[in-house]
Amino acid sequence: MSGLRVIPTWRHGQERLYVCHTDGRNVAWYDREAARINLLSEDRREDVLHALGPFLTGPVTVGPPPVPTPAELARLTLHPDDDLAPNRPGEALHMALDRDPGPPHRLRPDPRRRALSAEQAVGEALDALDGAGWHALHSIPLPGGDRLHHLLIGPGGLFALHTLYARKQRVRIADPMVTLGRRDPLPLLRRVRSDADRASYALTAEVHPILALSGPTDITVTTPLREIRVLQDTELSGLARTGGVLKPADVEALHAMARDRHTWGRV
Repeated sequence: MSGLRVIPTWRHGQERLYVCHTDGRNVAWYDREAARINLLSEDRREDVLHALGPFLTGPVTVGPPPVPTPAELARLTLHPDDDLAPNRPGEALHMALDRDPGPPHRLRPDPRRRALSAEQAVGEALDALDGAGWHALHSIPLPGGDRLHHLLIGPGGLFALHTLYARKQRVRIADPMVTLGRRDPLPLLRRVRSDADRASYALTAEVHPILALSGPTDITVTTPLREIRVLQDTELSGLARTGGVLKPADVEALHAMARDRHTWGRV
């Protein structure tokens, strides 16, 4: 027995298979698209090939990682259960709906599904920034059962985004109150700022709060906003044009820190 296990992960629609010891330490990973097995330990070559055998679909190149970056090495030190990077937008909602999908017939749509569609729309917009030097993390669990919907890290700084489903509804904002359609106003901007403050504490860096609205028909801001931005999901691509705050090495270091579940354990 080799004592190795294979763990699949997905990111931006691409699959990688990681070969790990039973304690979670990685020894190799298989990149299907590149048809390459990257070995971190040459003396485990045969064991790795045996473990990956059922997953190989054609000829592959086997060898050490071509040029391992600091970010890649930092990620490889994480136990798969502690790595938040594979989280899908709305990961917690996906899990909740899998556990309890609710009755098949409802008079009104399940609000969890609406919230999920909003987080997916915002998450897709953020993931599209990856090629511009940005990294997005989704559904970060926080103590007390809370979670950070999205965290964006890139040349323009760090942003904590709270998503709100507002499809075909008018949104009225009078800091800190947010009114959605004909519903009662809620002090939602306090929550958005609190999330950013908790992220700042965890990462020891300034994190800017953003309320991300999915599909509103109109947004009215009646009072000046204090240190917070309100953006539609269709406007998030504009964040790629901001820069001059973080160097690439700082972006990678903060991303490596943020993706570790233990970073968020005491915020």
